[in-house]
Amino acid sequence: MAKRILILGGTTEARELASALAARGDIAVTVSLAGRTAQVVAQGAPTRIGGFGGASGLVAHLRDERIDVLVDATHPYAAEISANAARAAGETNTPLLALRRPPWQRVTGDDWREVASETEAVAALGRAPRRVFVALGRKELAPFAAAPQHFYLIRSVDPVEPPLAVPHATYVLERGPFTEAADRALMGAHRIETVVCRNSGGEAAYAKIAAARGLRLPVVLIARPHLPDVAARVGSVEEALAWLGHALALRGE
Repeated sequence: MAKRILILGGTTEARELASALAARGDIAVTVSLAGRTAQVVAQGAPTRIGGFGGASGLVAHLRDERIDVLVDATHPYAAEISANAARAAGETNTPLLALRRPPWQRVTGDDWREVASETEAVAALGRAPRRVFVALGRKELAPFAAAPQHFYLIRSVDPVEPPLAVPHATYVLERGPFTEAADRALMGAHRIETVVCRNSGGEAAYAKIAAARGLRLPVVLIARPHLPDVAARVGSVEEALAWLGHALALRGE
């Protein structure tokens, strides 16, 4: 009987892992997405959209679907989902693998100011008007309304509705991956002075960091939230495939 794997997705790594597992005949893989974006990218495997109703709902799903392994491959800032995954895996005795991409590391030329939240990011911009490139999810933008003196260039996957309550904002609808050259051109065209983003890690979103370095712009970087400690944690799709191969072999004994 095929082993059943549930991937909590929403990242490039989740898609790559799902595609690799779906090609195997001995695994039945499903990707679960929270449904926060209107246009869903193909996951390479059967996909369910929408939450479970908290940890208790995920517990019920793991039991009802007889899931053999749970993979948390959500965004590094999806702290609530990761906490629910850890709790549900513990309650059902389901092996849990956390696939967490490593954060970006500061290199020569980076001018970073690291803060703990979007609210702290707004405060870090200061009172003097600045031209700010904000590369955050649309649900993280509300705190910036408290600083209407700035010009905001806001990039998101889906439209920001309602628009941010500030007098000067321009919206760019784009989905990564991005290139350093394109991000440098975007920042230059809008005369950007500061970049605000999260330390998402990975290559798909790194272009803005490299572009800011090249343009000698400061970056207000929102630190990652605390995520639950789990016994099995890897940083790449290749490592995840190796761990899953070993775990499934043990479950089959």
